[in-house]
Amino acid sequence: MTRVGVLAAAALAVGLIFASGASAQQNQPANALPHAGQAIYRQHCAMCHDNAEATRSPSKANLEAMSYQTLNYALTQGKMQAQGAGLTDETRGQLISYLTGKTTKVAETWSKAMACTGGRLAVDLKTAPSIATFGFDARNTRTLSAKQAGLSKASLGKLDLAWAIGFPDVTMMRAQPAVVGKSVFLPVAEAGALYAFDVSDPARPCVKWVYNTPGGAPLRSSPSYGVIADGRPVLAFSGLDSTVHVVDARNGKPLWTKNVAIYSYSMTTGTPRVLKDRIIVPVSQFEISVGGDNKVTCCNNHGVVLSLDPTTGAQQWRYDTMPDAQPVKQDRGDGKPLFGPSGAPIWNSPVVDETRGLIYFGTGEANSPPAHHNTDALIAIRLKDGTEAWSMQATANDIFTIGCSPNPAADKLNCVKDTVFRDVDFGASVILAKLANGRDLLLAGQKSGTLWALEPATGKVVWRRDLGAGGPMGGIHWGLAFEKDLIYAPISNVGRPLPGQPAFDPKLQIGMYAVDANTGEIKWHYTVKADCAGERGKAAPRCERVYGFSGAPTVIDGAVLQGSLDGRLFALDGKTGAELWRYDTLRPFPTLNGVTAKGGALDAVSIVGVNGLVLAGSGYGMFGQAEGNVLLAFKPKP
Repeated sequence: MTRVGVLAAAALAVGLIFASGASAQQNQPANALPHAGQAIYRQHCAMCHDNAEATRSPSKANLEAMSYQTLNYALTQGKMQAQGAGLTDETRGQLISYLTGKTTKVAETWSKAMACTGGRLAVDLKTAPSIATFGFDARNTRTLSAKQAGLSKASLGKLDLAWAIGFPDVTMMRAQPAVVGKSVFLPVAEAGALYAFDVSDPARPCVKWVYNTPGGAPLRSSPSYGVIADGRPVLAFSGLDSTVHVVDARNGKPLWTKNVAIYSYSMTTGTPRVLKDRIIVPVSQFEISVGGDNKVTCCNNHGVVLSLDPTTGAQQWRYDTMPDAQPVKQDRGDGKPLFGPSGAPIWNSPVVDETRGLIYFGTGEANSPPAHHNTDALIAIRLKDGTEAWSMQATANDIFTIGCSPNPAADKLNCVKDTVFRDVDFGASVILAKLANGRDLLLAGQKSGTLWALEPATGKVVWRRDLGAGGPMGGIHWGLAFEKDLIYAPISNVGRPLPGQPAFDPKLQIGMYAVDANTGEIKWHYTVKADCAGERGKAAPRCERVYGFSGAPTVIDGAVLQGSLDGRLFALDGKTGAELWRYDTLRPFPTLNGVTAKGGALDAVSIVGVNGLVLAGSGYGMFGQAEGNVLLAFKPKP
């Protein structure tokens, strides 16, 4: 059985186990348990959160580290509102109190104690941004020069911890900052806040301003920086509630907010892109997480891209990855219809090619039949009006919904059999690479472990390189980097050979690959191995299996910085793959701001360089990985 089949079977089996366990708990009086919220957890939550890896949920330990505010939002307005609908205010409070030990939101006070004073209070935006969007620059290369970062490759081989800042009631450091000069604009998702830090004194950071979301709604994306047509410098980022926030970078004051949810399960993850005359916003959807449930009308959500007026938020145009869903079965078996097509979520951050007038991005799987040709695809749309220029589907007929399987039981009414069932999104953002010979190539990485090179103008495939078979958790997960004709591709899971397909090269291992962008030839690879010795084996969840490279890499002056899912931070030589430095973040840290903090999994996008410091956010409390709440700064040894 493939990893996908194992995952699906495990989810089904655990669902049955916990459903029956929850049913048994319904007859147990709440006062028979130590806390009234414990029975509520067992009845409503245990089925998923006690099996976090299979269901892609935060584990119970992750939930316990979250804030009262975050859990209350999830149950009333967020992804868990359907589950929370059956709870009263009292029982919801009991549940959250049981998990967190808190009975209300705790006010954040540390930032006032770290407030900048004097000349450090003003935000200096005279210099060009070194990190303006997800991929740092307009081409999404994720590469910084020694001058931009204040760091050389030689210095990255000998780093010491400079300081740490902790964020209370936070389990994930999922976003990277925008960086302009020595100002660092960092969103902290569960805090519902974006912090503007000054690092002009690398030893003593301070806080210039804080933007708090209305109602404290959690944030989700990284920020994009740009100067719009009227001369205002702005930051654009989005929240878990699909609200786009645009604020003045000088003071954190909001220009506008706009909810861009199109469908019932719409979600924003990719970083918006700020241009002078528009803000480009990718919109995803998470129907994959709920569509396998018979109680859900499945499936009618799909991904979109929006162009918004940067001064008002008014919509300029909208691109849909497919037409609106229609009934494909009038009766799925219980008198209710099954809808399609659906899917093609856009998790990644688009590249805007102003020279060709095109926007490039990748999409995810289908959630119901028919699998539209824009699922698991790379797409180009026109900047002026959002019309589609070309589309290249990488994996056909990938209909995947959690709770289904390749051969679903007859009582799984939203599941279908005729599917490759792989869930191999383009989660990683594409790169518009300029080769040394002057040629442009569009480079993309897929959760199947496949690297693609395409002609930007036409979408014609130039070459492909398979780095294993990947799977639902990657493959190539969050991103790639590019410098001097080399693509740096992190692999979080090599996967298993697919049925009916030839075995792949056994030398392919979890780790980092450098690939020639001209030919797709592997130039070197660095294999990362599990480190489960002593207490570390107890601290890292599923240490022997969860240790790969999932987050997007960062290149600084020819050194590749990469975090691992078990909390280690690596620096590799970009020419040879030799290890230059490593550091274990899976531990508690004393902090400048006095907040109790610890490191965890390094995932998503969290590593940058600025003014002689490497900044890395440690902690990713999803999928049963180790939660954490710390921003770490490293400096070269004298």
